[in-house]
Amino acid sequence: MYVYIGSLVTSLTELAAGRRSGGALQQAFYFGGLVATVAVTLYVTRVARRALADATGDEAHAEPAPPVPPSLVQPDDEHNRALISHVHPPGWTNPTPAARYDLVVVGGGTAGLVSAAGAAGLGARVALVERHLLGGDCLNVGCVPSKAMIAAARTAATARETPAFGVRVSGVDVDFAAVMERMRRLRAGIAPHDGAERFTRLGVDVFLGDGRFTGRAALEVDGRRLTFTRAVIATGARATAPPIPGLEEVGYLTNETVFWLTELPRRLAVIGAGPIGCELAQAFCRLGSRVTALEMLPQVLGKEDPDAAAVVERRLRADGVAIVLGARIERAERRGRDRVLVYEAAGARREVACDAILVGAGRAPNVEGLGLEAAGVAHGRDGVTVNDYLQTTNRRIYAAGDVASRFKFTHMADALARIVLANALFGGWKKASGLHVPWCTYTSPEVAHVGLYAEEAEARGHAVDTITVPMADVDRAVLDGDEAGFFRVHLERGKDRILGATLVSAHAGETISEVTLAMTRRLGLATLAGVIHPYPTEAEAIRKAADEYNRRRLTPTVKRVLGWWLAARRRL
Repeated sequence: MYVYIGSLVTSLTELAAGRRSGGALQQAFYFGGLVATVAVTLYVTRVARRALADATGDEAHAEPAPPVPPSLVQPDDEHNRALISHVHPPGWTNPTPAARYDLVVVGGGTAGLVSAAGAAGLGARVALVERHLLGGDCLNVGCVPSKAMIAAARTAATARETPAFGVRVSGVDVDFAAVMERMRRLRAGIAPHDGAERFTRLGVDVFLGDGRFTGRAALEVDGRRLTFTRAVIATGARATAPPIPGLEEVGYLTNETVFWLTELPRRLAVIGAGPIGCELAQAFCRLGSRVTALEMLPQVLGKEDPDAAAVVERRLRADGVAIVLGARIERAERRGRDRVLVYEAAGARREVACDAILVGAGRAPNVEGLGLEAAGVAHGRDGVTVNDYLQTTNRRIYAAGDVASRFKFTHMADALARIVLANALFGGWKKASGLHVPWCTYTSPEVAHVGLYAEEAEARGHAVDTITVPMADVDRAVLDGDEAGFFRVHLERGKDRILGATLVSAHAGETISEVTLAMTRRLGLATLAGVIHPYPTEAEAIRKAADEYNRRRLTPTVKRVLGWWLAARRRL
């Protein structure tokens, strides 16, 4: 609202000063539109505030939310109690439902929180329903705890590598309990941003409990009925385990339970060497575990560029991770205190004994218990069915995040929620297919990617040109001792159109954003070549690729013409 008012004031000032051009009719339409926008925004905000007061004023009929199951967060220490006080406050009282909501959001992970906060900020009457923990996977069992643990592991690895830099460190002692305590403390410090109290202050009705659709425009939360004009399903996904005989009986960890640990497993077996498996295998190894990773595919990070996967595999092995590729696990069993995985690889039956098993493969959408049939919402193995505008088969109801997307990333959930806001509240037609989605695996080195791989592009009928810059040619990477990776960009042959890019480097997740911006704004390498990049930085790899593109554009004919021109100038 303040943006529109500021725009109106600025435009009037420009007109008075004679700086705004255009005919009288054009100016009338321009200012009329701004005035109308401000008026509508003010009206909607006033109505929403009045409705919020009506909806929350009758405290006598409010009911307490059900307590969070203690098994969701362990151990029971001051940091986890602080976390729970924000994301599922003990004794929380659900508000009395409003007569009707503009938007009901089911699920309090990233997609749900962005949807709720954005809609409330626009003046909508919003209800947010969460059965477990606000913040979802990212805060509680995903990005936040894993990156805190990875940071500690990277610090330990750096300390061990100091002799290569002429620095002597006398021994590296990892206190795993302190590593995990730090993680819990930092997570609890971040939690208020996703907490129930903050969203209540934003004007959102927060309901903690089981939400279930009872019709095409109604939802029930622990016996209270919420009706809506639009709704968003943002219930996310959960970790799953492969159907290995005996695995349930011997017990295993997932990304949802591994952060409960307070003691370091002496021996850890990791099932799956995808992004989660590789990140945690490397982290636990660097913290002192003896780690074996079993992967059924012929490479780690099976969906990534094979050269990128090879760089990561070499580094994991150098760190001490034992990697078995092409492994088919037959069964899990108990032998005394040991957990044993029996597997077949390279035509031979083998086994690995360990103290803990971590499953790092498999995710399933959370669609159970939502009453989707009553709402007329179709769903399947991959989650809720949506069209390109994120509408479900019930056009009143949208879906965003892991429950409806093949890209199960926090930043993708955020982006999809923004599309839902435009389409659900304002009748927009923004398409999810128009997004350029980057991602990053946070191993050392990191692997980041955006767009298409060469094989994907060719399968879609594109002729592809590829430019690769080794990080060994990038001074900053050499100086930092991180020259093992590369930058690779795929272009439409004969055109300055970026189809996709992969970066393997120490800070790939940060640097790939430049390519993502270029693809989003339809900028080519010729434009990036004209951008001044600070020296020395990893981003110089992108500038070097852009320079190489410009060199390739100099065909023999162009070179001859330029040579004649320069020769002629020398004769003047």
